[in-house]
Amino acid sequence: MPIQNFLDKQPVEEICHNGEGWIKIVNLLDKELSAPIQFIHYTVLPPGTSIGLHTHKNDQEIYIVLEGIGVIELNGKKTNVKCGDVILNKPFGSHALYNTLENQELKILVIEAVCL
Repeated sequence: MPIQNFLDKQPVEEICHNGEGWIKIVNLLDKELSAPIQFIHYTVLPPGTSIGLHTHKNDQEIYIVLEGIGVIELNGKKTNVKCGDVILNKPFGSHALYNTLENQELKILVIEAVCL
C-alpha cells in the first residue's frame, strides 16, 4: 500500500541496540520499497530510554526529530538535538540517541539506506 499513516499503526516495543528501556517502533513501507532504502521507522523513545550505541557498516541512517529533545552521540561526541533537527549517521560510524527528559517522549523518523 503506497499510503500509510504511522500514527494509525500498532508499534512494536523493543530494546534497541542494548539501549535503556523499551522503545516503540512502527515499520513503514518495508515491502513496497524498490530503492536502496533498507527501512523507514517511526520511533518513539519514552522518557529515560535510548537507542544504544552501535556501529553501522556500508549504510547510513537519517534521524529526523519530529517532537521532543534529546542527546545524539556521533562517533564519541554528544550533542543536544531538538524538534526539526536532521541527523546523518554516516557509513561505518557509531551512534546512539538518548531521551534525557523526564516527562516527554522523543519522536523520530529513521531512514536507513545502503551505500552504492
